Amino acid sequence: MPMVDIDWLKSHVEVPADLTYEQLAKDLVKVGLEEEEIHSSQVTGPIVVGYVVDATPEPQKNGKIINWCHVDVGDEYNEVDENGNKVPRGIICGAPNMAAGEKVVVTLPGAVLPGDFKIEPRKTYGHISNGMCASERELGLGDNHDGIILLRNYGFTEEEYEALKPGDDAMHLLHLDQPLLEINITPDRGYTLSYRGVAREYHHSTGAKFTDPVIALNKKVPTPASALPDVKPDIEVQIDDNNPIHGVPGCDRYYARIVRGFNPAARTPNWMRRRLTRCGMRSISLAVDATNYVMMDLGQPMHAYDLDKIEGPIVVRRANEGEKLVTLDGKEHELSTEDLLITDSPNGNRSSRILGIAGVMGGLYGEVTAETKNVLLEAAHFDQVSIARSARRHKIPSEASRRFERGVDYALQPAAAQMCADLLAEYGGGTPSDTPNDVNNTKHRRAIQFPTSEVARVAGLDTDVNTISKILTDIGCTVAGGGNGEFSVTAPTWRPDINEPCDLVEEVARLVGYDEIPVRVPAAPVKGKVGLTADQLRRRRVADELAEYGLVEALSYPFVGDEDYKAFGYDAEATKKVSVEIANPLYGDRPFLRRHVLPTLAATVQRNIRRGLENVSLYELGHVYLWNPDAPSIPALPGGVKPTEEQLKALDAGLPDQPDHVAGIFTGLAENTGWMGGKRPVDWSDAVEAVHRIADRLGATIELNQPAAENVPVQWHPGRFAYVDVDGKHIGLVGELHPHVNEALGFPVHSSAFELNMTDLFATLDGKPVQAKPISTFPPVKQDLAFTVDGSVTAAQLEQVVREAAGEDLESIELFDVFTGDQVGEGKKSLAFAVVFRSPGKTLSAEDSEAIRARIVEAAAQLGAQLRA
Repeated sequence: MPMVDIDWLKSHVEVPADLTYEQLAKDLVKVGLEEEEIHSSQVTGPIVVGYVVDATPEPQKNGKIINWCHVDVGDEYNEVDENGNKVPRGIICGAPNMAAGEKVVVTLPGAVLPGDFKIEPRKTYGHISNGMCASERELGLGDNHDGIILLRNYGFTEEEYEALKPGDDAMHLLHLDQPLLEINITPDRGYTLSYRGVAREYHHSTGAKFTDPVIALNKKVPTPASALPDVKPDIEVQIDDNNPIHGVPGCDRYYARIVRGFNPAARTPNWMRRRLTRCGMRSISLAVDATNYVMMDLGQPMHAYDLDKIEGPIVVRRANEGEKLVTLDGKEHELSTEDLLITDSPNGNRSSRILGIAGVMGGLYGEVTAETKNVLLEAAHFDQVSIARSARRHKIPSEASRRFERGVDYALQPAAAQMCADLLAEYGGGTPSDTPNDVNNTKHRRAIQFPTSEVARVAGLDTDVNTISKILTDIGCTVAGGGNGEFSVTAPTWRPDINEPCDLVEEVARLVGYDEIPVRVPAAPVKGKVGLTADQLRRRRVADELAEYGLVEALSYPFVGDEDYKAFGYDAEATKKVSVEIANPLYGDRPFLRRHVLPTLAATVQRNIRRGLENVSLYELGHVYLWNPDAPSIPALPGGVKPTEEQLKALDAGLPDQPDHVAGIFTGLAENTGWMGGKRPVDWSDAVEAVHRIADRLGATIELNQPAAENVPVQWHPGRFAYVDVDGKHIGLVGELHPHVNEALGFPVHSSAFELNMTDLFATLDGKPVQAKPISTFPPVKQDLAFTVDGSVTAAQLEQVVREAAGEDLESIELFDVFTGDQVGEGKKSLAFAVVFRSPGKTLSAEDSEAIRARIVEAAAQLGAQLRA
């Protein structure tokens, strides 16, 4: 995000002398430039100017040569000898550029440098070093650590350098004591990535006088050679775009201007170096620093070439298949036919040499060096989409690409080149040419027909016509008309985001003040069916039911990998073949999308247990992704164009199924009634109860189907697992996790879980109202029935037999005990039910109850069930 320095800002707009960064942040946020952070200095003093009285080289055993120096740091900070006289401080310095007679930056004992590095007297190399001569990196001013800062070479004029005295405050000299405001801008307001733009916004917020530097610069711009008869331009430029994206040329303006006789040894002035450093940019050389300074100040990215290495014509074109480029960072990039390139024409071969990727990064050839004497300045306007795609494709975002992809002022190029040429002339002794080449194919922006009533309709602001006109004019728009309440508005060249009446409404609302917009809930302009769909309501009911049961909802990323497959015992290779693989995963070890919710939910449970929570019961509602290897391939469709119905169908056919699932995991204690009460660990019954509660809440009829032990999935306990069925179709799983899974995940024993396919479950529900039955006013008859059955007979089977035999007189039936042991015999078990009989038409007598009981016993016998005494 942009850094704002008040010292730089005030060169474009009048600011109060006592303006603080806190107040600046408040002023800018009023117009939408949000404060990110106010960065205070990480350096504390004392840090002063020092004069090196002498520097004695001392070779060391390790081959290194250090300098034992005496540095005058002023009477206030110098040492006192045994006679009470002030003498220079003794300092050890290993920098190769240390020399007597230099003025340097000295950090004295008590100073703290970035990284909480405290300066203290230290005995080293046989001397007491009572301070440190600092480099740029040590002070946080840059990356240079090749030597200490020599103020002679730090961009000061001769008069300024001579005026520096030992003991002067270097903190203030280098602005190390000044904070810095970082602001956050929205992508549509790229013009605020410059001091010109921020100053304009400060003017909008406070009314402070703003002076646009471009106005004065344009008055100095020479007439381009193309507008003069029989005048040859600085260099021939051609724009040859044979592959425009969405029909938009990649470059519609290219401005080139030469500065001759530049002194390559010229140094960047201190004020410019300081400003660039405070913006987070490293000072490199005057030619490069000047282009960067113009970019930060005006918002126009620029590039400087060594003219003597360039052969015209310069051609702006798209890359050809198979072309490659080594950029300034030393990395080789295989170019795409969408990449826009800057090329030149060596040996008469037109456009045969690539100089760089337009608007992103230059190549190794043609860059300015320490021998460059003639500089070619490039200021161009590139298409936002082209630059954004190239920067992302090659993963080389730059300060230039950040501005181009957000939109650069297409009328700014001559002024930017003029400013840069002036800097190279003033500080580098260069001579700017008077015959620049301006290939300008930009188009005038269309006028926007803007009814002023839109401000009230869209934003709810009661703003008069004159105020609207004043605001639009102030932001740079050309406003005409207005007699009938409608303006013809042409947006300024630096605002590519203003194209429709709604954009103008936003500008008016922004500058009037969002706090002035009345709070009013609008009526929903819809007819017919509104609100949640039936499945959305059911989904909420499932979540509510589980929360009421005591589970906590969790959300997990749907990414899985080998570690998850191993923990749950899945066949990793078989599972991967039917899983969706992510091309650029967030986690390198989890590149697949889940086919079940339980593995990702288990990771959340595992994390909680590892952090000391013993009783964890979580549930999650989310999608799973079922890839079909036989599905047709997904077509690659062009961007920026609405797909046809056939294309949408082809996309849907190739996409994986994404049913909605709900899963829950129970660990630890299900009941903990306190130190006087009992404690019960969770088991399969808790998960089964959750499934039944979901079914009851939805009005679904489910069956639990317990398969033979050898047919149980490997993730589940062989004897404590069941499929959840609806109309004979598996729609879920429930039971205890296998001990191996518990061990792999670090779960307590008997941890239980369930997972239901809500998409399939909801499809079985018709949504019709439940028909209520009349409430019987006759007394109930309660009995307990215990049957001995074979171990293969399920409770559900026996319950169904009891229901059918009892008929309409059965009000309720509930299994309350399952018993196995020697008392019932090997291979047998006892199932005990609590039943309630109640007739809708009469009081049941003892004879009636015995008759019902007899029918139940007779029917149960067909399953081999015997009523226990």
